[in-house]
Amino acid sequence: MRILYITPYVPSPIRVRPYHLLLNLAKAGQEVTLLAAGEADPVVDAAALATLRGAGITTHRIVVPTWRAYLNSLIAMLRRRPMQAHYSVDRRVAARMRHLIAEGDFDIVHIEHLRAARLVEALPPAIPALYDAVDCIALLFEQAMKNSPSWRSRLITRIELEPTRRYEAHLLSRFRQVIVTSPRDKAALEALADRYLPPGTPTAPVTVVTNGVDADYFHPLPLEPEPRTVVFSGKMSYHANIAAVLDFVLTVLPRLWDWDPAIRFLIVGKDPPEQVRALADDPRIEVTGYVEDIRPYLARAAVAVCPVRYAVGIQSKVLEAMAMERPVVVAPAAMGGLHPAAHQVVLIGEGPAQFAEAVRRLLADPAEARRRGRAGRRYVLRYHSWQQSVRQLLSRYEAALD
Repeated sequence: MRILYITPYVPSPIRVRPYHLLLNLAKAGQEVTLLAAGEADPVVDAAALATLRGAGITTHRIVVPTWRAYLNSLIAMLRRRPMQAHYSVDRRVAARMRHLIAEGDFDIVHIEHLRAARLVEALPPAIPALYDAVDCIALLFEQAMKNSPSWRSRLITRIELEPTRRYEAHLLSRFRQVIVTSPRDKAALEALADRYLPPGTPTAPVTVVTNGVDADYFHPLPLEPEPRTVVFSGKMSYHANIAAVLDFVLTVLPRLWDWDPAIRFLIVGKDPPEQVRALADDPRIEVTGYVEDIRPYLARAAVAVCPVRYAVGIQSKVLEAMAMERPVVVAPAAMGGLHPAAHQVVLIGEGPAQFAEAVRRLLADPAEARRRGRAGRRYVLRYHSWQQSVRQLLSRYEAALD
């Protein structure tokens, strides 16, 4: 199958879903061309594109300048249109897409994320298109509007919510197939279509294609964990991750320090803002910024945490920690997209007191921590392989062709 795969960023180990779907599509013998548009990330772009090309994927890269993205957002806001849907708009992207389609004889076009979805308007009507929404962005905005600690995030999501709801509903009528990462996002998108589209409007079926984890890469390392070290990992420019670590430091860590003042907290991830970097003023907190290899940080931690106040989709940080046999404590919001079997593996902390107690329990009982860590790896091997995800994706491609 000849696939044109379009993303509003360069797929990379940070943009884990498209990166591994592309690599595994190529491994499955599909002929894949990537068109990646969006802002430049000099730290990861070159290496990620080299890896994709090394797998036999043809790559095309168009950099949308940051000033253009901000101008797009401002114009969209003034016109009461969703900023996310216009953020990466650039006439060069649509022109390159049309040129590739004219030259490439593709069987299907795969468009990922709300930031790229507008390109469906420039597609020739005859070519099948699949939309990988990844998450329901309106659902994310609903939660951020209520739970974000940042007044700026609450204000922006309040402005964005209604236009985004209408636009995401509209998209279900423009594609032949739609995929998401979790049942929660599937239900949210279908509810938007029911609410905003005229009765009888044909819509694409929405199918869950969950994220996998590269269990060959994320495997247990022969390192003894530091007995009083807790880790959080994730892209630290993302508002939900910022809210999570600030909340953990403010409401959970003091309870843990009352029990043992020597407990250390690692915050591992790219582009932490100043308010997160400032947490390292306490010598028991380490903020790494970008790291080339996250695995040693996971391996040295006795417990991995995911205390997100709000979330959509699936939390890859949880899958990666489980694959490395780290015991995990999560907030209820982090359970979306996980198989029900995960409830027997992770500990769930509802509120600061329960979350702190779950972490303390694992720190105090290394035998239970090891048992849950091993169970976590068995869980991801069974339910979260990228090969399974690609088989599901190929079935959606076939459905779009039909």
